[in-house]
Order: sequence, then C-alpha cells, then structure tokens
Amino acid sequence: MLNFEPSLSYVLFRDNLDLLRELPDESVSLIYIDPPFNTGKVQARTTLTTVRDEEHGDRTGFQGKRYKTIRGSTTGFVDAFDDYLGFLEPRLREAHRVLSPSGSIYFHVDYREVHYVKVFLLDAIFGRDSFLNELIWAYDYGARTKKKWPAKHDNILWYAKDPGNFIYNVDAIDRIPYMAPGLVGPEKAALGKLPTDTWWHTIVPPGGKEATGYATQKPLGILRRIIAASSNPGDTVLDFFAGSGTTGVAAFEAGRKFLLVDNNPQAIEVMRKRFGPYPDICFIGVTPPEEGETETQPSLFGAMA
Repeated sequence: MLNFEPSLSYVLFRDNLDLLRELPDESVSLIYIDPPFNTGKVQARTTLTTVRDEEHGDRTGFQGKRYKTIRGSTTGFVDAFDDYLGFLEPRLREAHRVLSPSGSIYFHVDYREVHYVKVFLLDAIFGRDSFLNELIWAYDYGARTKKKWPAKHDNILWYAKDPGNFIYNVDAIDRIPYMAPGLVGPEKAALGKLPTDTWWHTIVPPGGKEATGYATQKPLGILRRIIAASSNPGDTVLDFFAGSGTTGVAAFEAGRKFLLVDNNPQAIEVMRKRFGPYPDICFIGVTPPEEGETETQPSLFGAMA
C-alpha cells in the first residue's frame, strides 16, 4: 500500500486503477470524478491568442484596430470505449474501498450514460440506499441543434458510503439570490437561499480567467460547492480522472489536501503548469520544470517510495 505524507497534496502520472489498488482502505473523505463521457468523439481544444497587427491582422477589434490570431497548443483525447461500464466497474469498486466511513463520491457524467452508470454500477456497488442526489448542472452556451431538444446540462450522481453517516456541511454551501427578493424581506434577501439539485453555472469560456486550454475543463464554482458541502478542512479529496486539475485548485483553496491522478500526458502538462506556484505539491512521475520555468515554492518531483 502507498503511504502519502499527510501534509502534502499529490499529482500522479499513473494508470488510475493501478494507483487505486495501492491506496489504503478508508483513506480519502471525498471522491469527485469526471471520467470520459463515451461520446465516441475526439475531445479537443486549441488555445488562441491575439496580438495587435495593423498590417497582417485577420480580425477587427475595438475601435477598428486590427489583430492577428495565433494558434497555440491543442489538448485532447479519444472519448470512446468498447465496454464503458466494464472499464469503470473495477475503478468504482476500489473507490468504494478507499472512501472513509463518512465519505461520499460525486460522479460527473452526461445524459448518454447516466442511467447505465447509476443502475448497473453505482447502485450495485454502493447500494441503492446510498444514492443521495442526482445534481443537474445546467448551462446555456454553444450551438443549439434543431433536430431535437438541445442538451444543455450534465448529471452529477452523489452517493454516500454510509447513507446514515455522511458529511454534509449545509452552512458552508454558497447561497444564491432569491428570484423575487422583495417577497422574502431584507434579511432573507441579503442571506440568499440554498441551491437546489439544479445548478445554473456557466461553462469555462475559452480565453476566460479560469481557462487552461484543456478540452473538458469544468468550472471552479461546481467543485467549490461540492468540496465545501461534502468534506472538512484537512480532509483528502481524490480525483482519479483529474484532467485539468480543477478539483485540486478548489480543494487547495478550501484547506483540503488532494490526490489527482491521470494518465494523459497533456492533462499532466496542464496540471504541472497550473500548480507550479502552489506550495506543498508533490508530483509523481512528472518531468520537473524545464530550465527557465519559474518554480516559486518547493514542488517535489520523483518516484513514490
């Protein structure tokens, strides 16, 4: 079994099933995963930057000024599995084992697979009584098909290891504005109301402040809410489909430790850069920063003892 230094957080370039099998029983308080959705497509995103160029600019901006577009790096992965449930099943069994007695898992998926994942995997492994919520993350962005109702939501399934004993910090959850504040009085209006199981939140816009360029990056606001509600300061949060590392950022902000695991070199590169300025992060199986890159705090590189 692996023994992690409790004062550190970790980013690991590993196969997640191998890593999960090496984790001690009941060693993490919260698991959030956003595995590939089995869309059958290549998920990719290319970063774009613009610079002022009056002579060769290919677009016009504010006050008629000309700008040139520069294509940056592209990140992506093939999102297709012959046996999606068979791929997930051993990983979810290990996830159940490593969760603490009061821990829970949030499984982020979309409308194509959510019903199969719930009935055939999570109900079977965690127990139907352990199902607490299906959270709907709704957004309004991108193209709208005219062939059917446009799909503008993701599904997040929340299961507790023990439905009679799980962490739920209701007072730590961010509140949202009342739609008709004049009807509830100034005190209630100032406090706001608790979110329901439907969360309206924008995606990470390309070129926005949060954007890393990773194809399936999820917004910090979603992870902040989950971590505040279902873990306590000092707890360890595990994400074994870590992608761009948003789970780690939200955990760090909230005073939690994290274990982030991914076997996609592009995801690891995004996280390596994203967590460069963070203290007390240990990178396992990740190349140290290249000469000339800034490392502001001691990030630890090397193999796990």
